[in-house]
Amino acid sequence: MSILLPANLQQCPSPSLSPSTPLFSPCPSTAFSFGRTRLRCLRLVTSCVASVQSTVANGSVPAPAVVVEREQIRLGLPSKGRMAADSIDLLKDCQIFVKQVNPRQYVAQIPQLPNTEVWFQRPKDIVRKLLSGDLDLGIVGLDTLSEYGQENEDLIIVHEALNFGDCHLSIAIPNYGIYENINSLKELAEMPQWSEERPLRVATGFTYLGPKFMEENGIKHVTFSTADGALEAAPAMGIADCILDLVSSGTTLKENNLKEIEGGVVLESQAALVASRRALTERKGALNTVHEILERLEAHLKADGQFTVVANMRGNSAQEVAERVLSQPSLSGLQGPTISPVYCKQEGKVSIDYYAIVICVPKKALYESVKQLRAVGGSGVLISPLTYIFDEETPRWGQLLRKLKI
Repeated sequence: MSILLPANLQQCPSPSLSPSTPLFSPCPSTAFSFGRTRLRCLRLVTSCVASVQSTVANGSVPAPAVVVEREQIRLGLPSKGRMAADSIDLLKDCQIFVKQVNPRQYVAQIPQLPNTEVWFQRPKDIVRKLLSGDLDLGIVGLDTLSEYGQENEDLIIVHEALNFGDCHLSIAIPNYGIYENINSLKELAEMPQWSEERPLRVATGFTYLGPKFMEENGIKHVTFSTADGALEAAPAMGIADCILDLVSSGTTLKENNLKEIEGGVVLESQAALVASRRALTERKGALNTVHEILERLEAHLKADGQFTVVANMRGNSAQEVAERVLSQPSLSGLQGPTISPVYCKQEGKVSIDYYAIVICVPKKALYESVKQLRAVGGSGVLISPLTYIFDEETPRWGQLLRKLKI
């Protein structure tokens, strides 16, 4: 096991201890000197710890730490809530089973990936620990990644769309009073009420993305107040003019007499697989582990909502049947239909009167595809859901290698 110190702790300066000052006095007669030296050391450590605590408290991104040797690859998963359950379910659907002996434990194993262990953390701590080197991979929302990662180049998105945790970060204003006829960000910014003495007050927990968004849109005279939870009450209480928060269905906003405005969406978000660039390039086994996880994820997500449709069709040749099938817009499948002969035995002889058609169809086009098959002579239609679709190579794997310049 190796100990990894954040860079700001490793490099913390000592104003009272010069490089030439010995840490320990070799002579017993210099006990007083030793005591003063020990006091200096205590002050040094206290100062460094205070510096690290201040960094974490202020939400700023710690300086990158050096990757140290350890045997296990660490995957960070959300510890509570819907994101936690959905992360576990997705991995399970990909035949990656997280074995947690006790639900109160923060560490779990993955039998299918014996070199990988799972650490359950708060989403924002997953991002911070990816940066500090304590985690190598993680599943978090893109909103959390953007807020706490702050575009750090060491954070690399391996898969940006895991199909859960969908939401968006948006500005919402009251739908009554002076805001009743305000329907866009431009109109909100141009309201005469805002000035340097009386700025637009925004309540939010996104203290990095919020100011960045306002600055990029050229909006001045704005101030932010930090808050966690129950933001919808802030305008009614008179402590904010609007809020900047995550929105899923929008029901909570409506129930609190708030509305979204045109141009007020800061970020579209869903769950993503994220990694440390340093870990992928420097930690032994990390890249191979990511490759396997990515292949399983891509195969399952590509198959999600897809169905295999099989039907029999009379015809004189596979070519003729293929032409009939491809004349219908919903029957092309992923790369085209598979046509194969159906061998029948009649009067002691083997003959080919039917051909079997196999296509892959998305759920939303399923019934339309069945109707089109019947229209061109298909019968005995069988339908079954797909579990995995493995490509020759996972597309995002090539993208990842290019990002890593490998």
